[in-house]
Amino acid sequence: MLPIPNPVAFDINGFEIRWYAITMVLGILLGLIVALRRLPRFDISEDSFLNYFLCLIPFAIIGARAYYVIFEWDYYGNNLDQIINIRSGGLAIHGAIIAGALVTIVYCYYKKYNILKFFDLLVPSLALGQAIGRWGNYFNMEAHGRMTDLPWAIPVYNFADEVIYVHPTFLYESIVDLLLFFFLLYFENKRETKCGQATCLYLIFYSFARFFIEGLRTDSLLFFGLRQAQIISIILLLVGLIGLIIIHFKGKPFTLLSKEEAREVRVKEKEEIKLIKEAKKKAKLSKKRSRPKTLPKITKK
Repeated sequence: MLPIPNPVAFDINGFEIRWYAITMVLGILLGLIVALRRLPRFDISEDSFLNYFLCLIPFAIIGARAYYVIFEWDYYGNNLDQIINIRSGGLAIHGAIIAGALVTIVYCYYKKYNILKFFDLLVPSLALGQAIGRWGNYFNMEAHGRMTDLPWAIPVYNFADEVIYVHPTFLYESIVDLLLFFFLLYFENKRETKCGQATCLYLIFYSFARFFIEGLRTDSLLFFGLRQAQIISIILLLVGLIGLIIIHFKGKPFTLLSKEEAREVRVKEKEEIKLIKEAKKKAKLSKKRSRPKTLPKITKK
C-alpha cells in the first residue's frame, strides 16, 4: 500500500532534515492553530495561552524522550551520547502526555484556571497532533506491527535487510486519533457538557484503541516482560472511566460561548491590546520629553 520511504526530506549544506521532524512540527503547529481558534469560546486570552504553550512544548518533548530512554536503559546506559539524539526517533507519547499534564496543572494553579476545562481545550489538539505525528514512524520505518499478508500491509526491512510486509500500526493509530479529534469537537458543541468530560473520553477511547494496536507491534517497550504501553493504557482507561462517572454526578457544567460571543471577546481582547500598546508608546514619549537635552555643567569649587 505504501512504498519504503526515504527518511530524509532534504538537506541544507549537508545537514539532513528528516520527515520525522517535519511531521512532529506540523502536528504541533496544527494543534496550536486549532487551540487558538477555540480559545475565545473557552474565554481564555491568546497571550496567556501562548505563554503556556511555550512552556509546554519543551517539557513535553523532554518527557517523551525521558520516558523512552528509561525503558530502553540497557542501550542508552552504554551509549550516553545518544540520549539527546531524537532525530532518528525514540519519543514516547505517554511520556509527553504525563509531562504535559504536570505542566498544565502547575500553570492552571498559578493562573487560577479551571484545570479540567483547560484540559478539555487541549485534548482535540492533542489527538490531531498525534494523528499527524504518527506518520513520522512510517518515514523512520518504526512502530510497525508483525508480519501479515493483508492488502494494506507495508514493506519494511528486517534485521537481515530483507523486505517483509507488516501491519501499519502507525496508520491504525493515526486513523483512530483523527476520528477522535472530530468526535471531541462534535462532543464539545453539545449544550449540556461538564468540565473534564472531553478529557475523560479522550483517555478512554485512545487508551482502548492503543491497547489493541500495541498488541500488534514488535518493538514495544517492556516493563518486567510486559508491554508498558498496554499497562499505561489500562491505567489511563480506568482513570477516564472513574473520572467520567464522578463528573457525571458531581461535575461542574459549563457551556461554551457561542460564535458571536466568542467574536465579541476576540474584538474586545484586540482593543485592550491596542490600548496597552498605545499607553506604552505614550509613556515612552513622555519619558523622552522629560529628559534634559543637555546635562548641566558641574563647576568645581
